[in-house]
Amino acid sequence: MKIFYKTRATATGGRSGHAELDDGSLGFDLAQPGSDKTGTNPEQLFALGYAACFDSALSMVAKQMKLDTSSKTSVQVGIGQRDEGGYALDIDIYIETTGITEDEARKLIEATHQVCPYSNATRGNVDVRLHVTAL
Repeated sequence: MKIFYKTRATATGGRSGHAELDDGSLGFDLAQPGSDKTGTNPEQLFALGYAACFDSALSMVAKQMKLDTSSKTSVQVGIGQRDEGGYALDIDIYIETTGITEDEARKLIEATHQVCPYSNATRGNVDVRLHVTAL
């Protein structure tokens, strides 16, 4: 694989600690969901990254398919305990498109799901559901 870009982040203190990019450009105090502590959690950070990545991939795929559309992508990430032990993520992706038919939107979203790096990383490991709205 040809690598285009790499970044590195470091966390200390786990879900109740601090995480930051090693270049110092971004950092977060972390807090477990449901705690009184102010901060974010890894699922929120994953949702942000997945939403941005998917929406960017969608724009690229739309150009390849010669579709004139704009989009908004929201990603909902849950975490839960697996029946067989351990924990797993659960993901819903909500995509709104404008200027194309619902059929075109569905084809676009399916094609995007095949090229998005986050989708490729989660495929076969995480339940991901796609929800499409064509406006």
